[in-house]
Amino acid sequence: MNQLLKDFIDYLLIERGLSNHTIDAYTRDLTSYLTYMEKSAKTTNVNEINRMNIMNYLFLLKDSGKSAATIARHISSIRAFHLHLLRENITSNDPTLHIELPKKEKKLPKVLALAEVEALLNQPNGKKTFAQRDKAMLEILYATGLRVSEMVQLDVGNIHLTMGFVHCIGKGNKERIIPLGSLAKQAIETYIQGGRKELLKGKREEALFLNHHGKRLSRQGFWKILKLLAKEAKIEKELTPHTLRHSFATHLLENGADLRAVQEMLGHADISTTQIYTHVSKERLKDLYTAHHPRA
Repeated sequence: MNQLLKDFIDYLLIERGLSNHTIDAYTRDLTSYLTYMEKSAKTTNVNEINRMNIMNYLFLLKDSGKSAATIARHISSIRAFHLHLLRENITSNDPTLHIELPKKEKKLPKVLALAEVEALLNQPNGKKTFAQRDKAMLEILYATGLRVSEMVQLDVGNIHLTMGFVHCIGKGNKERIIPLGSLAKQAIETYIQGGRKELLKGKREEALFLNHHGKRLSRQGFWKILKLLAKEAKIEKELTPHTLRHSFATHLLENGADLRAVQEMLGHADISTTQIYTHVSKERLKDLYTAHHPRA
């Protein structure tokens, strides 16, 4: 079964052209799934896997504390794997039929207050190389709502400082043009003219944001930087790599931005995904009312 998994991953990588991040998720999910089938279900042949085997595996995930969203992702991975086997005539039936995705819990995204955003964005200061880089990264995330994965994939050629916009390739290879604010432009220009040149050490590299080796910074590398800066800024809220993206969208809507425009900038295919930020705004408004109105 390991060879079948390898063939499937090759198919996703070569024929579907999925990102490394997505490939990693498929690999983790299906390795766990097939390991269960071999060790717990005592099944070494994919033709022997049945619906009950899969349901037992999903119950195991639930009992181990996995969220509805994580279980739904596992189901999607398993379903894609078995459909591939069916198309390749390796199996004659699909055991994932009639297995429903669990209802995802609707959690409102956590956002930073304006004062917290200011504290975070002001944390990397000075003329030091890494301070310039970190300042530019935080400014561009809050100014554009880019996903962290999109930000670290930016090349210098994607930034148009004179025109004031960033050209981004997002999910599904969809292109979008997002305006840059004046503070973000200033931070990026300072970094390109200063810190980035120092990190390059005379080498050639297209990536905009670089690590200490002068190579493209990874998502994991940025996440470590963000946690450290948040700690130094004394932000006690739990942060995720999406926190600045959520804050960008919520603050725009709170200040009267058009929902469709925010959808376009975030790169959401469906406006219902963007509408969650209107709920966040309403919740924050209710909290402010409760906290400050004398008769609340």
